[in-house]
Amino acid sequence: MSTEHQQYSTENQARIIKEYAQHRGFEIIRTYADEGRSGLRMEGRDALKRLIADVESGNAGFEAILVYDVSRWGRFQDADESAYYEYICKRAGIAVHYCGEMFENDGSPVSTIVKGVKRAMAGEYSRELSAKVWIGQGHLIELGYRQGGPPGFGFRRVLIDQSGAHKAVLGRGEHKSIQTDRVVLDLGPPEELETVRGIYRLFVHDNRTEKEIAQALNAEGILTDLGRPWTRGTVHQILINEKYLGNNVWNRVSFKLKKKRVKNDPDMWIRSDGVFPAIVDRNIFDAAQTIIKARFIKLTDEELLDALRGLCDRAGVLSGMTIDEADEMPSSSAYRSRFGSLLRAYQLIGYRPRRDYRYIEINRALRAKHPGIVSDVTSALRRWGSSVSTDASTDLLSVNGEFSASIVIAKCQRTSAGSHRWRLRFDHGLLPDITIVVRMAANNVDALDYYLLPSIDLVRGKLKLAEENGLGIDGYRFEDLTEFYSFVSPVHLMGAA
Repeated sequence: MSTEHQQYSTENQARIIKEYAQHRGFEIIRTYADEGRSGLRMEGRDALKRLIADVESGNAGFEAILVYDVSRWGRFQDADESAYYEYICKRAGIAVHYCGEMFENDGSPVSTIVKGVKRAMAGEYSRELSAKVWIGQGHLIELGYRQGGPPGFGFRRVLIDQSGAHKAVLGRGEHKSIQTDRVVLDLGPPEELETVRGIYRLFVHDNRTEKEIAQALNAEGILTDLGRPWTRGTVHQILINEKYLGNNVWNRVSFKLKKKRVKNDPDMWIRSDGVFPAIVDRNIFDAAQTIIKARFIKLTDEELLDALRGLCDRAGVLSGMTIDEADEMPSSSAYRSRFGSLLRAYQLIGYRPRRDYRYIEINRALRAKHPGIVSDVTSALRRWGSSVSTDASTDLLSVNGEFSASIVIAKCQRTSAGSHRWRLRFDHGLLPDITIVVRMAANNVDALDYYLLPSIDLVRGKLKLAEENGLGIDGYRFEDLTEFYSFVSPVHLMGAA
């Protein structure tokens, strides 16, 4: 189970399983339980790992496995993963029983179909919940509420009720317990506020570096909000964080559905300005940003890359934090600004991160491709005789003054089983009459085919495409957009006398 407040508590599952065992004449000899663990991936599921290891060892000591329902294997985004773990058990001659399901897991076509549907539903439940939580968190950010994380040096987390009245100051590790309560940032002790302002004065007016400022703070015996000595990186974070202006900024980094952590482009950030009390004024904050950005302007590309190579040789590994903590190095933001991304800078010096960040480059390339596709479609419609206008802020097309169209690029993703998937997310706020989906080929460079999806059939905000999707979806599939251009082109009719 992932939380205590749900029907899937381990106590409820154990009760149903016990009743099932008594009715079937089973004796329960061992229990595997992952309490408070997410079912989105195998990591952290130590009990499930032990179960699989015991089964594969050949000395499990039991003849059957009793599971509450199909979703308890996990809410994996690839439904085949939960089927794989059940198959391991069956291959070892150990039967799997679902105690809370309305069907017998007897290998019949009916049970196979039902299990497949329930596995897909389990993954879809997590996707829908993730989307709803993300939207809710974004709305709370815009209202000025804090969404997780430590407050930072100079601030304190304050608990307020639904009317906005202050209830308490939250300490480290403390959380709100009532759903209607919210958390905001408020000013910390006066000595911390003066330390923050002193950091900005030393940096802007006295031309002191982050390392020199950190040394001065440590010499005075001042510790960070985590009770640690200051470093170049911790000082740098104070100098670049907008919360010291009172701004609430969220979604810099995404970690949806327990997948890879992604650093989002600034245009994807959700922000609300001036919702917290500011510690420094705008003038000195902007001056600090100007100084930080000016550091690398004088350096050539090769000088920047030489410095990065030297750091790589010394540290053996590169990351944004490693760069920011290194003495006499431009900041990681300087490399992103000059080369477009840290990954591009790594490629130029021949460094390959341990994790595969190619998807970031693919996303960036597809975003850059989108305006060109919109332009191509617009030009083709006009060549076929249609009149087209484009909303510059949304790229929404108005065709012949009769209907609107939106263009979405679907990135090709490869599953662990080697098949291809395309995940689509639709912006219902635009309310287009038709969504033109450009499905990319495996190389994510060329278009594979196109889908013309009318809004009346888009009942959900997202869609997952496989290589074959059935007539209900593939009925909207086209090899190119020629038929679309022909269908929407105006036809001039002769008047009747």
